[in-house]
Amino acid sequence: MLTQVAEGVLVHQSEFVQSNAIVVRGRAGVLLIDPGVTGAEIDCLADDLRELGQPVVAGFSTHPDWDHLLWHARLGDAPRYGTARCAAAVRELLSEADAKDRIAAHLVETEVAGQVPLDLLGLITGLPAGTTRIPWDGPQVQIIEHQAHAPGHAALLIAERGVLVAGDMLSDVLIPMLDLDGTADPIEEYLTALRLLEEVAGEVDVLVPGHGSVGAAGQVRVRIDQDRAYVHALRDGREPGDPRIGPSARPGWEWVSHVHTGQRRRLDQRNDHADTPR
Repeated sequence: MLTQVAEGVLVHQSEFVQSNAIVVRGRAGVLLIDPGVTGAEIDCLADDLRELGQPVVAGFSTHPDWDHLLWHARLGDAPRYGTARCAAAVRELLSEADAKDRIAAHLVETEVAGQVPLDLLGLITGLPAGTTRIPWDGPQVQIIEHQAHAPGHAALLIAERGVLVAGDMLSDVLIPMLDLDGTADPIEEYLTALRLLEEVAGEVDVLVPGHGSVGAAGQVRVRIDQDRAYVHALRDGREPGDPRIGPSARPGWEWVSHVHTGQRRRLDQRNDHADTPR
């Protein structure tokens, strides 16, 4: 079910990792950002759009993780965009013949096994490097590109609606998940991205993360501060005391603690390797 969070902006939340699909109403149709996860959810989304009388005229993937690259024939054949770096990462992923099989195998142990439509996964067009607006006939959507979570990751600012679509950042349920393979300095890249989001925080009334709860204006700086504190703790080798991990984690979200442990281990390995004489 679509829920309006601001004028002309609606959200459909999946049960799977509280994934948020975002609909922005334009003149002739809607911009659809990061569509839902399962086939049934995307069917529901398509039904809701049909009831609104709003076809999809453009799509956008905030980054090249599988759950942000999905599509379904019922959504139509509108152009689907991503940043140039995002599209390049997707092309590399899909150049491997077994890419979709590996994603399906990854999902076998989840509650959405066999329910995720992968046929149209990742068919996005990369916008020219440096593009700062999504090309479509609707409210201006500013692209805030950074390399914090994934190559070509983009947050989107819909200033005239006061909405920030954060992609896989600023979640109240997920800790910052760093791109430990794609950048030379993942800690600094993440801190840089948080500074970019902080620069537009004063224009935001509604925050929509890729996963988790939609937040009001005051939540933007709260979540930026929380994510920055977590990243600083990683950098300094401290336990972060973050409520999203450990005993205080929400029931069913204990796996986030395992993600945190894995990130700490890999950062320690990177640091050990950097300190090894050559």
